Amino acid sequence: MFTLSNLSSTPPNRSGQLFVPVSHHYGQRELRYGHTARIRSPTIEGDADEAELARMGYKQELKRDLSLLQNFGVSFSIISVITGIPSLFLFGLNTGGPAVMVWGWIVVAFFTMLVGLSMGEVCSAHPTSGGPYFWAAMLSKPQHAPFASWITGWFNLLGQVAVTTGISYAAANFISTAATFHTDFIPSAKTTIGIYAAVLIAQGLINTFGVHLLKYLNNISVWWHAVGTTAVVIAILAAAPSHQSAHFVFQTFIDNTGVDGVGWSERASPAYVVVIGTLMAQYTLTGFDASAHMTEETHNAAMSGSIGIVMAIGVSAFLGWFLILGLLFSIQDLEGTVGSATGQPVAQIFLDTVGVKGASVLMTIVIGAMFFCGTFSITSNSRMMYAFARDGGIPGHKFFHKVDVKRRSPIRTVWLACTLSFILGLPSLGSSVAFSAATSIATIGLYISYAIPIALRVINRQNFVRGPFHLGSFSYPVAVTAVLWITFISIAFILPQINPVDSQTLNYAVVAVGIVVTYSLGFWLISARKWFTGPVKQIEAESMGIDVTNPAEIEKVEKLEKMREE
Repeated sequence: MFTLSNLSSTPPNRSGQLFVPVSHHYGQRELRYGHTARIRSPTIEGDADEAELARMGYKQELKRDLSLLQNFGVSFSIISVITGIPSLFLFGLNTGGPAVMVWGWIVVAFFTMLVGLSMGEVCSAHPTSGGPYFWAAMLSKPQHAPFASWITGWFNLLGQVAVTTGISYAAANFISTAATFHTDFIPSAKTTIGIYAAVLIAQGLINTFGVHLLKYLNNISVWWHAVGTTAVVIAILAAAPSHQSAHFVFQTFIDNTGVDGVGWSERASPAYVVVIGTLMAQYTLTGFDASAHMTEETHNAAMSGSIGIVMAIGVSAFLGWFLILGLLFSIQDLEGTVGSATGQPVAQIFLDTVGVKGASVLMTIVIGAMFFCGTFSITSNSRMMYAFARDGGIPGHKFFHKVDVKRRSPIRTVWLACTLSFILGLPSLGSSVAFSAATSIATIGLYISYAIPIALRVINRQNFVRGPFHLGSFSYPVAVTAVLWITFISIAFILPQINPVDSQTLNYAVVAVGIVVTYSLGFWLISARKWFTGPVKQIEAESMGIDVTNPAEIEKVEKLEKMREE
């Protein structure tokens, strides 16, 4: 049971007030603050959340207004099986086919759950919007904490930007496809990029002016995804003129990875195709760290964030397998579906089963889910960038570390997220595999940022103080297995996906990941190691009478930093 005793070893005094000493050894210095965080009553949940944040060295800046269901809903909406599966369904059919899609999903879901359980344990101990980035600092030895949080932050930022790109670009693709129904419209790379920009702008505007509506949109999104996915599967199965056999769905292996007809199963091995074919499942089951990024806005964060992560993975795994089976059983003509004039096999399945009018309705459900997914991806993305900027981790951090006073939301990082996601989508103008490469980048970036704190939790397990959500004796083996799995997929998803490899078929995930690794390590060695200390202790500034949420007070914070350095 979660009580205030979890927050501090210091017991309440006789008046029922709890005093949480704000003192923390961090990096190469010790920060001690000459005040305590006072809780009026140990039974007030909101104060408990602020006390927990205070224990970690931060003040409450973001509005804490989300429940457990809403926290779960953010991750559930970002995982969005009805976004990930349809957007990579063509990739799945060509890279392993039905057998890899069906059984690969189960294998990936199992290992993803292990990752989620390990993350949930860490999240419970350190519930803050920084998520993996903050965890890496808190779980490291003091002398290694700045470097660990720096690397984790950059990989998480890369993954967050790429996953927003994958989600919103998929929405643009499906809008383009739906626009061809009953029209002479022919989508092109340029028109799709234009639609993509419009989608990002709309999502950015919602995160700017509709922040107060996000929790209501979140509730709608949860039901939209759950009911919508179920409705799509039931509709196509019920209306399909015929159904594929169980042998086709569960045992058929397909290798269409060769441009010239010679695929990787022939040039390398069928196992190679199976490995790279799991991208559809692993990319879809990504983004559940959103629950961690929203903990500063969630009641009873030490439990809600962890449960949100695990629930989102479990529910998504079940619904995703249900959707895959429904789509595969409903295929009428495999060649016609793979080579559909619409460019989207899922759209062709809709047309073949429920007709043009019915397909329009089902496409609306899918596009709506993708839009919700992208909107909340930007929400999560902006919170991570805000947390990183708050600690000086990104260029222009003084500009981006601003919380809108009226809305108590990081508006500037919302638009930074939209801009970077648009830029990452531009290679689609000249690459036939740009989309799958973007999904590889998202998967690798996010999962590496998940692996670092989990690995540190294993390495420094003797110093880990667990929260109310923990795995007990299973903690160590689950964490080790999770790290090994992430290492495996990080290598697998930078491998070439199409044979032969040329400028059109290059999996540029290796390029993007290489740039981030080079920049983060290079800049660290040249400059950042001299000044980056990781998570900033804003309560120290607040104790001196500085309102760190007020942009006009930033100069005082800068003076404080100079005094600290001197």
